[in-house]
Amino acid sequence: MQIDGKAYRSIWPVKNHLAVEIIDQRKLPHEFEIVRLETLEEAATAIRDMYVRGAPLIGATAAYGVCLALKESPTDASLEQAVAVLQSTRPTAINLRWALSGMQKWLANLPASERLEAAFTYAAQICDEDVALCRAMGNNGFELIDTLWKQHSRTINILTHCNAGWLATVDWGTALAPIYMAHDAGIPVHVWVDETRPRNQGAHLTAWELGQHGVPYTVIVDNAGGHLMQHGQVDICFVGTDRTTASGDVCNKIGTYLKALAAKDNGVPFYVCAPSPSIDWAINDGLKEIPIEQRGEEEVHTLSGIDVKGHISTIKITPDKAPVSNYAFDVTPAKLITGLVTERGVCEASPAGLQGLFPEKYGTLT
Repeated sequence: MQIDGKAYRSIWPVKNHLAVEIIDQRKLPHEFEIVRLETLEEAATAIRDMYVRGAPLIGATAAYGVCLALKESPTDASLEQAVAVLQSTRPTAINLRWALSGMQKWLANLPASERLEAAFTYAAQICDEDVALCRAMGNNGFELIDTLWKQHSRTINILTHCNAGWLATVDWGTALAPIYMAHDAGIPVHVWVDETRPRNQGAHLTAWELGQHGVPYTVIVDNAGGHLMQHGQVDICFVGTDRTTASGDVCNKIGTYLKALAAKDNGVPFYVCAPSPSIDWAINDGLKEIPIEQRGEEEVHTLSGIDVKGHISTIKITPDKAPVSNYAFDVTPAKLITGLVTERGVCEASPAGLQGLFPEKYGTLT
């Protein structure tokens, strides 16, 4: 994607395999800063403390974290330690486990002398595959927007939650990829951007990248989406996923479930853009089987932004010693989802729908 006319991915290796670089998403939209990661510990911190976020990008960063560990020591013990450290950083996003499992299988039988080069090669393949998956999802989701435009011949209003754009992936994004493609094709689109408390990924990140790409948008408070749907101001919803079950349940950023309920009540199509690495084929009941990350109290107690002097500052908004609960994700049951947009097409959020697109997974579906 473009930032001030320059093409970027969200993560890239430095020459000679000494490090990788990322965009520090904690600083956006007020500062654009590139951070260099040189060690396993720095990669783990980047994931845990959300320098990077979004299930696909978490997976890609974890893959490069293994590379950085092997730079220091290419032994079996170092590989196992790297996988264990990175696996513990974020429990909900399935792409993390998927990427680490792939790296481990790829490297396990190689001699130590070949592991570092092979690790960087495989991590790059993970990144390239993510870009290809997002582009394919974008094309499939574009067809849904194009159909609406041909029906209505007016601006298509789209609601999204959290950030599922290129900042959450390696490039293009999941839920935003169809929007970018529709905009680039000349279809008039407008995006309602949920602020997405407590970390405000919508207000900070989605708004920023839509603006960089020239897509019209409006930031709204999280609880405004239902009102807009009631008044016919939302034509379609696109959201991403951190983990989708084999039955079509979707775990995504907290607040997604409430948007799906509002969409169902108002007859608004609700689509989840789900690349296959984000589908957990081993589980069926999202409410019972997906671990929901609970993050620190400070995310709810505080807000960050630009102060009157133009500096990034953090302020406290709750009473002293106020108890806080901070669930980072919720689960939207398949029955509330109009369809899953995957790299292979759009399907019903159900075992049968997923089987139709991914028949090779049939043996793991019940």
